[in-house]
Amino acid sequence: MEIHAEGTEENLEAFVGELRQKAPTAAMIAEMEVRPTEPLKFSEFTIRESQKSDRPTVRVSPDLPVCEACQSELFDPANRRYQYPYINCTDCGPRYTVILGLPYDRPNTTMKAWPLDEYCDREYHDPLNRRFHAQPVACPKCGPQYCLLMDGQKITTGTMERTAELLQDGKIVAVKGLGGYHLACDARNQDAVAAMRERKFRKEKPFAIMVRDLELAKELVELSREAEQLITSMARPIVLAPAKVELPEVAPDNIELGVMLPYTPVHHLLFATGAPEVLVMTSANRSSEPIAYEDDDALESLAGIADAFLIGERPIARRVEDSVARVGAEGPVILRRARGYAPGAVATLPVKRPVLAVGPDLKNTITLVVNGQALVSQHIGDLDHFAAFRAFQETIRDLTAMYEVNWDDLLVVHDAHPQYVSTVHAKTLEGAEVRAVQHHRAHVASVLAERGEWDKKVLGISFDGTGYGDDGAIWGGEFFVGSVRQGFERVAHLRNAALPGGDAAARFPVQAAAGFLAQIESLPDMTAAPFNFPARYRAALDLVHKNLRTFPTSSVGRLFDTAAALLGFTRAVTFEGQAAMWLEQMARKAPPAKAYPFPLSEGELDFRPLLTALIEDRMRGRNIPEIARAFQFGVAEGIAQAARTLCESHSIDTIVLSGGVFQNELLLEDLVRHLSNHFQIWTNHVVPPNDGGISLGQAALAAFAQFND
Repeated sequence: MEIHAEGTEENLEAFVGELRQKAPTAAMIAEMEVRPTEPLKFSEFTIRESQKSDRPTVRVSPDLPVCEACQSELFDPANRRYQYPYINCTDCGPRYTVILGLPYDRPNTTMKAWPLDEYCDREYHDPLNRRFHAQPVACPKCGPQYCLLMDGQKITTGTMERTAELLQDGKIVAVKGLGGYHLACDARNQDAVAAMRERKFRKEKPFAIMVRDLELAKELVELSREAEQLITSMARPIVLAPAKVELPEVAPDNIELGVMLPYTPVHHLLFATGAPEVLVMTSANRSSEPIAYEDDDALESLAGIADAFLIGERPIARRVEDSVARVGAEGPVILRRARGYAPGAVATLPVKRPVLAVGPDLKNTITLVVNGQALVSQHIGDLDHFAAFRAFQETIRDLTAMYEVNWDDLLVVHDAHPQYVSTVHAKTLEGAEVRAVQHHRAHVASVLAERGEWDKKVLGISFDGTGYGDDGAIWGGEFFVGSVRQGFERVAHLRNAALPGGDAAARFPVQAAAGFLAQIESLPDMTAAPFNFPARYRAALDLVHKNLRTFPTSSVGRLFDTAAALLGFTRAVTFEGQAAMWLEQMARKAPPAKAYPFPLSEGELDFRPLLTALIEDRMRGRNIPEIARAFQFGVAEGIAQAARTLCESHSIDTIVLSGGVFQNELLLEDLVRHLSNHFQIWTNHVVPPNDGGISLGQAALAAFAQFND
């Protein structure tokens, strides 16, 4: 944006100071350049139509929650926009989900089909009005509306009241929001939530809930001061927090609830017209598929799930799910970066050419670097689902077109795994240079990119479930030394185990366990009590012994799955990370326990003493939560001891932790206690520590030409 201001030197200095210190609520000034120019003798304040010049550089704003001023008008019977579900102003409302192209002017939004009436046009052009140049502005006379579809009927009057009645009656309603449809039902109605699970094919994964207001949220979950700031922030994410109450079927076997506050006028209207004060509000899709956001697709794909559809006329430009965050041992962390955050710039990289980092296949995001600004997309999902892959392609086209990227100048960066869908697609992009970056190095680089630390020498610890290693093995328990500029050298890792069936073992903890337990001496009969492993364990063990469809792995994620299986989680998981989450929940039920041994020997963290001690305690009949706690504490102590040794030998004072394993808050708490007195501990805060942050790390390493090919 360019501002031309004229006046006395004193007034201009005051103007610049006010701009920096008292920017509008929704504004974020990343940088400001002030330079003198010739006066043009303007006599009034105007905003000129955007002029086409070079490639667009203005950042696209994330979507914003409805502001207090608009909420007040929404419930004021004397106001023109009383109960209007599309009320917004310059301080709030849709941005990313309505923009069709840059510059951000009304003809380039999904509101282009609704010309402003005289009333809205007057507000739009009044510099003293808070709707001055608010591109999605509208009112009931000139803007889009909502309707309710139910039993083949289209209801256009009293739609919010009727929807609220359906929710009170235990029905499931598909509600069109900012970035897609939600499936909503009464969270306190066990039958309604059970029906939601059955229809969505979502067996056990927790549902998010939306509550009427902050006071009610405090009754349901424990909100620290930081967590309260997070849940009420401009991003309005789903915040994970310890539960105070039990909501059957909402979050089975989980001591946390994911809670969010209303953020659109529609949400506020539903609560005001009698909807249950606690609603399950989950992405409208079948399990693991992307959120439905186009009306025709929603009506078709959700026909067997929703009893009714609350549909708004304004089209959604792109699907964007709700963000998920929590406050952990090292402060706020984003677990899924989407609505309210995307596609904001998260870092400034020292690179002039455009860079497209396409991320991994799980929890995919992409990062586009334009003029050095790293723009991270919304969460896209797991690319093994065709609908997610299509969304991945759309997001690439979307961002590169929006910023008019020249493909001949573009550097495309992908994961080193040769068979990832994202890798294969990257190699089909004609005109661009294409290079690979190793998965776990990208995890470490993502933390440093957030901080703009390019030369800092660190010990990077990257623990997750799976990633393609330099040697073709399945990595996931890696220690690196180096910097973003110089690259990262692998200096230690979890001792390799066998992984029968490769990545398929992630779905069956006992299958992963077979590869780890094959190295344990004097192993008891695992199919007998107290372990009671099913037949899949023996079949997997046969693969290990015959070395058929078996791969070496250093995955800490699979080590946690093994421990969960040994403590009773012998069934298949129904969502990613479930067994490890179960193990953490068990451990939280016990007080601190003496750690099991987990030593570093010749550059390898040896899991054998760790698992042997666990098995012996299980055979003795020790309490399962106590065993889980001793295992967790053993892992933390083993990592800490290894980190001290490696930092001392390499003269390092800073430790970087990234990867999905570090979403385990109990593990992170123990590690911080062990290490923070002697070392700086850096973790992800702006992008997720899981694979959702990989694309930023890829882009950062690409900026310094740190490739793996």
